[in-house]
Amino acid sequence: METSRPTRRITAEAAHAGVAAACDTARALGVAVNASVVDAGGHQIAFLRGDGAFLHSGKIARDKAATAAGFGAPTGALYHALSGEPAVLTGIAGQPGVALFQGGLPIAVDGEVIGGIGVSGASAEQDEICAAAGLRAMGLAEG
Repeated sequence: METSRPTRRITAEAAHAGVAAACDTARALGVAVNASVVDAGGHQIAFLRGDGAFLHSGKIARDKAATAAGFGAPTGALYHALSGEPAVLTGIAGQPGVALFQGGLPIAVDGEVIGGIGVSGASAEQDEICAAAGLRAMGLAEG
């Protein structure tokens, strides 16, 4: 029986690059967002509130990141996967800190989820575009 294994972690440098790229992409789209990177346990590593971004969407960005990390899936995909199960969707969506709409992506390396990135403040589609830009800046691709 295996009792331990090495794990990967997100560096502060990578997390800061991710949130900066997300906010830069938002600015290029003409919107303002908040961006958050969390570790696998949902603990925030980096956060950036873009100029003019809504104050309350900062918590939503963190919730999207933690949801993507915790479930190991994009937040928008989770909503679609659960939409055929109304009771399950309501139950999960009603949990504190869970966000089931686009803008949260898991951060994975070699199939291991090591965190999540979440973006909030623009349309759901724009949030997802910005989160994907954050992953690319971290040297990762969505998927």
